[in-house]
Amino acid sequence: MADITAAARPIRVGISACLLGREVRFDGGHKRDPFLTDTFGRFVEWVPVCPEVEAGFGTPRESMRLVRTDGRIRLLTNKTARDVTATLDDYVERRVAELAAAGLSGYVLKKDSPSCGMARVKVYDANDVPERTGRGRFAAALLDRLPDLPVEEEGRLSDARLRESFVDRVYACWRLRGLFEAPWTIGSLVRFHTAYKLILMAYSPQAYREIGRLVADAASMPPDDLRRQYTHALMAALSRPATRRRHTNVLQHMAGYFKQAIEPASKAELAASIEEYRLGLVPLIVPITLIRHHVRACGVQYLAGQLYLDPHPRELMLRNHV
Repeated sequence: MADITAAARPIRVGISACLLGREVRFDGGHKRDPFLTDTFGRFVEWVPVCPEVEAGFGTPRESMRLVRTDGRIRLLTNKTARDVTATLDDYVERRVAELAAAGLSGYVLKKDSPSCGMARVKVYDANDVPERTGRGRFAAALLDRLPDLPVEEEGRLSDARLRESFVDRVYACWRLRGLFEAPWTIGSLVRFHTAYKLILMAYSPQAYREIGRLVADAASMPPDDLRRQYTHALMAALSRPATRRRHTNVLQHMAGYFKQAIEPASKAELAASIEEYRLGLVPLIVPITLIRHHVRACGVQYLAGQLYLDPHPRELMLRNHV
């Protein structure tokens, strides 16, 4: 897999600086996240950003909120109702342009923030009544400029399935960058896609078929169009977490490769392991570990080349919890 993992290239991930423990919050505090700093941080190069500090508001500072006024959503300070929308937006436009050129493979935002919240941020009306319908102004600009970038809020990463999905997307984005930033051919794209087939099957059988047709028609497309369409399709396919049912289908599909290669007792053991996973009795890592063993022992080259078996570092232990 060396041709698609771009092992020498860092995995650069943007992040709200407070999540790294930096004291940039309005009250001078932070929101350090242990999984991001102590676990995931061992494998990525963080690009920390605090829009409010970098826009010049300082620390500590008056807290802010989104307010709907005259049909528009503005960013106002809480106590003095000072409108700081233009100041933040001017900074955001410049900073997001820099991030677009920074080679990011993902971004982690601070939930509920009027600048960084990805969704369900409070927006207050003229009567001071909030509705969770907003998006932080920095987050909105980032998502608009980089629609295929894997982006998640730290709060949602406490969900094991969402955490695995986000990390899978980060690694997919990083590998895509490694593919397309080097001289590439249709052949190298086919090899990349082949390695991702079982991951796609677990996330979206429909996307698996549709992206397969896109790759099959690759020779008829301009390279830039092919690159854009493949990138968008793959990242969209991985944006909704894989389900236990679809993982089970993939596991059973892989087990079919060993029908004539392993003895009946081993086949029964593998089938039982997959069934226990389907029933929620064991985590995904249990049948995966057994399949890895049989792939090595039987020398099944197609499965050995599937990133599904090792989509991200095992030290993250993501599949111990799904």
